[in-house]
Amino acid sequence: MTLTKYSANGNDFILFIAQDRADRSDMASKLCHRQDGVGADGMVVLLPHEEYDFEWEFYNSDGSLADMCGNASRAVAHFAMEKGISTDGTAEFLTGAGLIRATVNGLYVVSDMPTPNIIDKKIVEDGEEWWLINTGVPHLVAIRDELEPFDIEQMRRLRHKYECNVNICKPMKDTLYVRTYERGVEDETLACGTGMVACFVRCHEEGMLDDSVKTIPTSEDELYISVEDGIYRFGGKVTKTFVAETVD
Repeated sequence: MTLTKYSANGNDFILFIAQDRADRSDMASKLCHRQDGVGADGMVVLLPHEEYDFEWEFYNSDGSLADMCGNASRAVAHFAMEKGISTDGTAEFLTGAGLIRATVNGLYVVSDMPTPNIIDKKIVEDGEEWWLINTGVPHLVAIRDELEPFDIEQMRRLRHKYECNVNICKPMKDTLYVRTYERGVEDETLACGTGMVACFVRCHEEGMLDDSVKTIPTSEDELYISVEDGIYRFGGKVTKTFVAETVD
């Protein structure tokens, strides 16, 4: 089996192609292990699809399944283009959150994200107002003046209470700064695409951001989020870090 590893602004994934569905949870947790495996935030399996270029199975690093991952959608689109699964600079593929369309221009990939669903605007935890927003997967979002400290124990508690990812963000003019605790990884990650979009949705809804912004996650890379005619787009560069062959 050939494994390809991609980094999408610090969010890293193991990708490979298969012909059949299977329970690969144990494989994902082993391959994603930082010390005993390849090491990654997630694993994506590309499967044949009759109507679209392909469909995916997405696994978090603990082996759990997830419907959507914004950064993985960009990495997978580039990988599919390189492998000839997708052509003409456009990838269309099915995820647990629905159809994703991505455009590839060199290393720069833009994904049309699932339509956000604002579930609750009135959650109060630790004296702070949080919004619960589903952008393919559920996210709690709080707006703060500063992103330090990032209390891992608080994030972990909220993650389990609401069964979601947890984000804090800081909007500043045309730039949005974001930090995310991801379930399935069970720690802060360097970037989370669906989390950045969730933060953008709240800040945009509250009139703090325009329709297009630069977004800076913990990795300090620059990404871009926009909304036009109800379509949320998420763009940035991806990097193929290496290709490896598995051994018995």
